[in-house]
Amino acid sequence: MRSVIHTATRFSAAFFSSQSSRKSTSLFSAASIHLRKMAHYLTELRGRPNATDYRVYLKTSDGKYISPFHDIPLYVADEQECGVPPKKFKTNEILFNMVVEVPRWSNAKMEIATKEPLNPIKQDVKKGKLRYVANIFPHKGYIWNYGALPQTWEDPSHTDKATMCCGDNDPIDVCEIGSKVCVTGQVIQVKVLGILALIDEGETDWKVIAINKEDPDASSLNSVEDVRKIKPGHLEATVDWFKKYKVPDGKPENQFAFNGQFKDKDFAIEVIKSTHSYWKALVMRKKMKSDEIVCQNSSLCESPFKCSDAEASTVVEAAAEYGEPLPVPSEATVALCKDCHSKPSQLPLKQ
Repeated sequence: MRSVIHTATRFSAAFFSSQSSRKSTSLFSAASIHLRKMAHYLTELRGRPNATDYRVYLKTSDGKYISPFHDIPLYVADEQECGVPPKKFKTNEILFNMVVEVPRWSNAKMEIATKEPLNPIKQDVKKGKLRYVANIFPHKGYIWNYGALPQTWEDPSHTDKATMCCGDNDPIDVCEIGSKVCVTGQVIQVKVLGILALIDEGETDWKVIAINKEDPDASSLNSVEDVRKIKPGHLEATVDWFKKYKVPDGKPENQFAFNGQFKDKDFAIEVIKSTHSYWKALVMRKKMKSDEIVCQNSSLCESPFKCSDAEASTVVEAAAEYGEPLPVPSEATVALCKDCHSKPSQLPLKQ
């Protein structure tokens, strides 16, 4: 089986940068298997980066395939490895698991595939083309490590009392503002600091502001106000980014509830708890329509969608084998791609 396995906890920024260059292809030879020290989860790559068949599957340290949406606990305190719960940041601090979908400074719109078996992470596709976010001056790509909290779901049939809009049918999003650059599929433990209520095309799309507990500033950041003092400009940049990131695609600026003001940590945790309860109802329903979210999981004993290890392995084995990444097109090439409706891989590359 030709696949590449990475750890889902620690990954250097230098390696991430090299992954997108043509020189890095030697790191990913067909026979290569890359393992790094990790705490709980590994990632297995399938398909070809910068292509529609690319997938990042997650597995436990003992090799069992899992869904990053359903099988990773929301609360770090609920995790156990060899029967020993991980240490908390503080005695009274609630830590959450975050699944990183998009590394800081990158442009590919990677996300948990909620409607695929085992919910691997893939690049979003619209009208047959891979999606990239534009660089919004003065920002470069995503300005945080961007991802989701597992075991949460913004129910599209529920109208939020605070925003008066329904949910966006996805796990709740997280903007991790630490200094480290993470990697797609990495699972990190975060402290929640606050939350922003984006109204995206009429849907409630909460954006949790959090900090990696391993970040040097983590002990000093405990609230939105701490972010304003210690990381001035971060919150303002976040609002600016979400307001404008769809404008290059010809869409109007996004709107916000609460006049674009961040709500505090306690409010954020209540929103997270609410989305966790909607997720519980989702995975416990009796039937699932073909066009709905796939709730296949390998750990939820009472869920009717629990699968065996063999069934989970079959899903991954059916995916395309890992191949060398396609060269990443320049920004000018991506813009040209939009105009001529060609695929980036068919156009000249940045020299």
